[in-house]
Amino acid sequence: MNARPVIGLALGSGSARGWAHIGVIRALADAGIEPDLVCGTSIGALVGAAYVAGELDRLETWVRGLRPQTVMGFLDVSFNGGLIKGEKLITFFREHFVDRDIRELERPFAAVATDLAHGREVWLREGGVSDAVHASIALPGLFTPARRDGAWLVDGGLVNPVPVSLARAMGADVVIGVDLNSDLLGRHLKPKPAARAKKPARASAVDNVLARIQSGMSQLGLNGGDPADEPPAMLDVVASGINIMQVFITRSRLAGEPADVLVTPRLAALGLMEFHRAASAIDAGRRAAEAVLADVRTRIDDSGAATER
Repeated sequence: MNARPVIGLALGSGSARGWAHIGVIRALADAGIEPDLVCGTSIGALVGAAYVAGELDRLETWVRGLRPQTVMGFLDVSFNGGLIKGEKLITFFREHFVDRDIRELERPFAAVATDLAHGREVWLREGGVSDAVHASIALPGLFTPARRDGAWLVDGGLVNPVPVSLARAMGADVVIGVDLNSDLLGRHLKPKPAARAKKPARASAVDNVLARIQSGMSQLGLNGGDPADEPPAMLDVVASGINIMQVFITRSRLAGEPADVLVTPRLAALGLMEFHRAASAIDAGRRAAEAVLADVRTRIDDSGAATER
């Protein structure tokens, strides 16, 4: 009788910090630990979908090649529902990576989103992969909500940043959770640049908005800058507010629904939109996973022994 327990991987939310999930998955694979099911919230849904669909190598190659200019190119300004529609990013994901029905994937997968009208948690376990990812990453105020079954869905990190409960509902005996927000509190706001490049004399309205967004993102790490005693940019305030919210929601959910093993990469130095710093995030994820491999094996062995009894 095979008493091997069902292993679930719950990948958490955290925007650009989510590339750390790639490092976590790599470390587990190198140790011979392959999850039987995967679920994710926000960026965890994106990486988890690519992993389950066998697209992780291509995703890692792509994210390691991202540059600040590439990230800016994915920003499609919107004045309805959020600053960024997110359609460019989702279209790229749909065209270059997996876009099958979730039920056709090689192993069970699900994503978490939030019903904007009622605040309820929504588990996306069927339908198109890219549609589920779109809904799960729709960060309020930044990305436009996604429409599904008559409801507007936004980022699942609002209600379940590390979806341990979903992994258990999917049948996991042992849940490995990845918390990207464990060390975010206390992260200092980055100062404004001392000087900024002038906008073109005849810039269009959209160009002016993009310039404002890019200016705000300088505080999130896309541009450098010398220290200055000025208030933080708008997007820096948004990022810090999201950090605070996610830390306390994560702590609350994990207190009531703890993972069997929690992986906590040290990612406080990475900003909300620093998608171009994939190498640092991936390395941090690998280190954090390697640090708990002994605990993972112990949990798997103990669960297997309990199943035999």
